[in-house]
Amino acid sequence: MVLVIVLAAVALIVGLAANRFLRPRLLAEDDDTGMAVKDLVGPLLTLTVLILAFVLVTANGSYGKAEVASRGESRALDQLVETAEYAPAAQRGKIQAGAVCYARAVRTQEWPAMSDGEGSTAPSVWSTDFRHTFRSLEGEPVFGMLVTADNKRSDEREERLTQASASIPSAFFWFLLATLFITVVALGVCLPRKNNRGQLITLTVITAILTTMLVIIRDVDRPFGGIINVAPTAIAEVEHQAYRDFRAHHPAAQLPCDGRGVRRGV
Repeated sequence: MVLVIVLAAVALIVGLAANRFLRPRLLAEDDDTGMAVKDLVGPLLTLTVLILAFVLVTANGSYGKAEVASRGESRALDQLVETAEYAPAAQRGKIQAGAVCYARAVRTQEWPAMSDGEGSTAPSVWSTDFRHTFRSLEGEPVFGMLVTADNKRSDEREERLTQASASIPSAFFWFLLATLFITVVALGVCLPRKNNRGQLITLTVITAILTTMLVIIRDVDRPFGGIINVAPTAIAEVEHQAYRDFRAHHPAAQLPCDGRGVRRGV
């Protein structure tokens, strides 16, 4: 980073020195001729658009990974519930009930926390219960399938939590905001003072487009909060299916958690 700053500073100094001492010897033009401000604004606008487009692609990639991870976690949990059908009745009921409670904890507690880039310890209570139940099945044919499905669920949850954090640092976002401000101001300086209605409309449209891009970047970079967000639809569907399977085998039993996935009595 230091090398980049030093090279940029040296380039600026050399350019100004060449303008001051070398230009008069090479050109016979007057000193007040050369590139106007409007000639410099074009490259600045192009650079701003390219930076915003690149950052938008990066943020969109993070959003896509978050959506894939959330669906992968739901599929792994659903596979865990289906695999539990091959386990003895006692363990099958615990696993299916734990899956319902895990899904509720993710949907009602961890999902809102992820809008701020945080996680929740509530789902970990039930994932720990899964492992305790698995220990009683060691040596059974179903043991390996359950462990594999649970490991997949754990990996996808970790990826989901990772993508909940902003992929674009705050300092870089402020840099984008400053670049947008400088670009719009520079464009405004270059507008003619008279008969400029068309230019004013164009500048307003350009400002609106650049601002919209920055807002979208900010929103997409936080995939679990904002207007464009990843909803807990998949995990809610698995919750309903696991609850249905649990009720089919244990119609009179009570789930060990409430509607928010909190263990009863805690």
